[in-house]
Amino acid sequence: MRIALVNDYEIVVQGVAAMLRSYRDQIEIVEMDVGRNPAQPVDITLYDTFAATQGDSEAVHHLSRDPLAGKVVVYSWNLDPALISAAVANGASAYLSKALPAGHLVAALQAVHRGDEPEEPQGRAATTVVGGDWPGREEGLTQREAEVLALIAQGLSNVEIAERTLLSINSVKTYIRSCYRRIGARNRSNAILWAVEHGFRPSRERIPRPDGTPPR
Repeated sequence: MRIALVNDYEIVVQGVAAMLRSYRDQIEIVEMDVGRNPAQPVDITLYDTFAATQGDSEAVHHLSRDPLAGKVVVYSWNLDPALISAAVANGASAYLSKALPAGHLVAALQAVHRGDEPEEPQGRAATTVVGGDWPGREEGLTQREAEVLALIAQGLSNVEIAERTLLSINSVKTYIRSCYRRIGARNRSNAILWAVEHGFRPSRERIPRPDGTPPR
């Protein structure tokens, strides 16, 4: 089973790949190049939502229409039922929780590949992340804090971050405050400088626009 991993951060992609390293006899992992669809067909495209638009986005819709991308599976810790329904309406074949252990994730992907229904994710959000990686993890940042900081580094406002992550504006502010405490930032400018120095700029932009041109 060939799987393409989709996220703009190299560390996130490599973290998922490392998480699945014990299952190389069952799956082959490939990546999508900058601004290009897969050159060869894959069975499943795993769309990681870290610092990306969520499952109801145009990116998922565009991927689902690409015959080389196979079945699109959204991989997220945001398990809002409305978001899951929107992702499926956009063409996603499944929506999987980042709380799944590696073996369960592989089993769910195999079920999707067979055309079966994987076990539905439970709850509104993953409470325990078993595998994967993210920028700032070694500095003590949680995935949510890291995602919010990544979006700050991309120039998004608090309102835009709330819209991107589907968090409330108060939750975004809470994550920003806890993030600032962890990294010793006094303000947004300090946080952006720290983020740039610690790998929070996207490594690549993988999802092309609907007209086929590379993303900005």
